[in-house]
Amino acid sequence: MKNKRKIALNAATVLLSLSFVVGCSSNGGNNGGEAATNGNTPANEKPSNEAATPSNEGTEPESNLFKLGSEPLDLTFYGNYGWYTMPQWGADPSTKWIQDNFKVNITGISSGGNNAQKLQTMIAGNQLPDIIWGERDDNMNRLRESGLLVPLDEYIDKYPNFKKWMDPKVRKLLTAPDGKIYTLPNYYTNQPNGNAGYIVNKKMYKALGSPELKTTDDLYNYLKAVKEKFPDAIPFETGLAKDGHGIDQLFSAFKENNLSFTRYFAVPNGDKFESIYTDPGFRDSSVFSAKLMREKLMTQDAMTQTEDQVKEKLLSGRAAVYASSDPMKLAAEADIALSSKDPEDGYFFIDPIVKPGNDVTKTFPGTYNMLGWNVAAITTSAKNPEAVFALLDWMTGPEGTAVLFWGPPGADGFWDGFESDNLTPKFTDRYANDPKGLTEIQAVSANTIWVGNTVYMDGVKSKYEATLPEEKRNWSTNWQYKVTWKSQGDATEFVNLFPIPDTDEGIAYQRVKDIWLKARAEALFAKSDDEVLKILDKAHKDSMDVDFQIVLDSYTKKWQDNKAIMNGN
Repeated sequence: MKNKRKIALNAATVLLSLSFVVGCSSNGGNNGGEAATNGNTPANEKPSNEAATPSNEGTEPESNLFKLGSEPLDLTFYGNYGWYTMPQWGADPSTKWIQDNFKVNITGISSGGNNAQKLQTMIAGNQLPDIIWGERDDNMNRLRESGLLVPLDEYIDKYPNFKKWMDPKVRKLLTAPDGKIYTLPNYYTNQPNGNAGYIVNKKMYKALGSPELKTTDDLYNYLKAVKEKFPDAIPFETGLAKDGHGIDQLFSAFKENNLSFTRYFAVPNGDKFESIYTDPGFRDSSVFSAKLMREKLMTQDAMTQTEDQVKEKLLSGRAAVYASSDPMKLAAEADIALSSKDPEDGYFFIDPIVKPGNDVTKTFPGTYNMLGWNVAAITTSAKNPEAVFALLDWMTGPEGTAVLFWGPPGADGFWDGFESDNLTPKFTDRYANDPKGLTEIQAVSANTIWVGNTVYMDGVKSKYEATLPEEKRNWSTNWQYKVTWKSQGDATEFVNLFPIPDTDEGIAYQRVKDIWLKARAEALFAKSDDEVLKILDKAHKDSMDVDFQIVLDSYTKKWQDNKAIMNGN
């Protein structure tokens, strides 16, 4: 009842604050040592790491830790995205294994396509979920400020995995103004990672003579050739362009060392942020994108299509070139579907496209940062927040990561226990011989990995994949190793720049965002190059007229603060 009263006390405050917030959508640690299970092996089973029992030196005694499986754990989970629906818990092999072995059952709460409204409704009805998962934005900040999130520092210090794998800089960047941590990072890292870039339809590419695809000129000429030879194809597929997919990648092509700050409607220049509308690279990329749209070389429903519609195009082999912040997610499944019918069909990654004269090694179609993608938080509605944390800590550790990403352990699975280091899964022959089955596992885990441990995951799979002949390597890992990981820019110093909604900066930000959304769509569908530039000029003026400068100043201050933290100050 204490938690319920606390929620009721703060609901009005949060609802008032969230009225300013629009839901967002966007895509490390000390590697080495033993992974401690600390009592979180199912009570009726042997540890999956059957070799040496890990040392508990420097950790809490097992008796002081919540032991997963010691009692049923029924939780609710809400992903704060309009596009996200949690897979049914227990319907796939990985979550079924967790359900059976740890007595964990998680019920997903759907946003119904309107996450901002759903979140407000849950708060108003005192029905917050046990776990809320979403962007590191002011939805989370307001929940924290209103006392609706559980501080996690005590648990981080007590349990083994986050304490071990999170880089100290990550912990500092997660720390709230009150000195406590309320959120747990997803896909946190201390090394390059990411999937952003361009994939190409293999069959169409060969039919067109396998031409060079390096520059924006090459890309334009190739898309024209596709349109002529394959009139039913989509020359350039963007994915969800309303969220910047595809057109952000084109922006990266026109500017070296460009970390694509379209989400801020601003770019760093020297030691401060300036309006994106005045940036030469952005202006050139906007003209280029509009030209593709105008000449029907780009998908015509770029601003309105759904992910399912994009998936259908890829599965049917109708997309000639596809660019987004994560083409891997849909293309891996599509490659399996097409290549299983015809080995000459499928998709492959290319190096980043660049404006003629630009350096490809300084071109980043996507970014990574040490905090990763989004965050998970435990709300004050949770009856046993420590038990919830114990589950999340297990999920981010070696065993939890292995179960979610490679499926349940066992001789008939993709891995069967750990090597003597208690870190490296013993992969079975099925890993190399059943790519379709592994893709099916990971198609689900893309939506059930909430606290992904990138350093562990990438390190393990890369090391193992290197021992396999190329034709046996996992499609995604192969292209990550060859192309995407080395072409992502480090944007750690630019995290957490969004202003608080009910401040002057926050109110101005929302006005500027409204201008941005309208201008980006209008520019994409402009009838001429000149019209594109006029739209951008007007958007710049309109933005400055509604106090964009104070937002830019806020960005600059937070950026400088981040750099101080990262420099140890």
